[in-house]
Amino acid sequence: MKGIILAGGLGTRLRPLTSAISKQLLPVYDKPMIYYPLSMLMLAGIREIQVISTSEHLPAFRRLLGDGSQWGLSFSYAEQDRPRGLADAFRVGRTFVGRDPVCLILGDNIFFGHGLPEVLRQGASLEEGAVIFAYRVRDPSRYAVVDLDETTGKPVALEEKPEHPRSNYAVPGIYFYDSEVVSIADRLEPSERGELEITDLNRVYLELGKLQVLLLGRGVAWLDAGTHEALMQAGSFVQAVQERQGMMISCPEEIAYRMGFIDFERLGRLAEAMADSGYRGHLLKVLAEESGRLPVIGATAGE
Repeated sequence: MKGIILAGGLGTRLRPLTSAISKQLLPVYDKPMIYYPLSMLMLAGIREIQVISTSEHLPAFRRLLGDGSQWGLSFSYAEQDRPRGLADAFRVGRTFVGRDPVCLILGDNIFFGHGLPEVLRQGASLEEGAVIFAYRVRDPSRYAVVDLDETTGKPVALEEKPEHPRSNYAVPGIYFYDSEVVSIADRLEPSERGELEITDLNRVYLELGKLQVLLLGRGVAWLDAGTHEALMQAGSFVQAVQERQGMMISCPEEIAYRMGFIDFERLGRLAEAMADSGYRGHLLKVLAEESGRLPVIGATAGE
């Protein structure tokens, strides 16, 4: 399975912060925002990833992420010249996707929680159809909403920001699809706001009887860092968890090591490249634990 991180858009809700930098490059506590969705793809076992952004911001993503080999990954980059909806990612990335299944994740979505890697790998194991997630929220009218059958738990309807939601389950910004997603995206018509809606794409899979929904339970936090308030809350959340538990959320270096993408020596070189930052201190702690074969307290780095 391949992965796409959609990191385009104008970030207008975060102006003036985004007047000179992509929203997905803003810091969420101690790391760039894009590290968080990247870590979710890594935990799902995905190693071939395309980053989609604007021509203005792609050079900065290339400087930050490189070709991905430092983490045992492979990165490519594609340009989306203007926002045309989430489903447009599959038109932009058609060559990259090819005949493989693909996971799309939004560059400003942050996930954390016990058992999350297992759920992600379940989504990444699909052979046919699509897998989306359902997350209970207080104000579902702000999101795409999925209505589930009370008896079977299967999806029966999808709505985009409904005025009167049929359920409290929002659809977070991570989606798994088979390779048919490219041809389905090609057939979509723009919505009233002129965009290719991901909800319309998911509805096609629903009508075909090929849409599976996995629940994200109470133990999982989903944060959308798209406003000033949400960005501050996300940073505070990450700081609190890391300081309480003595672990790091969404650290690509540690995840790459624990997933077997890189070896101990490569992790050491990556730690040394961090100079005297607190980020380096965490990697040195991981190295010390591993060299002494001490038990690692806490959950997986990306949980």
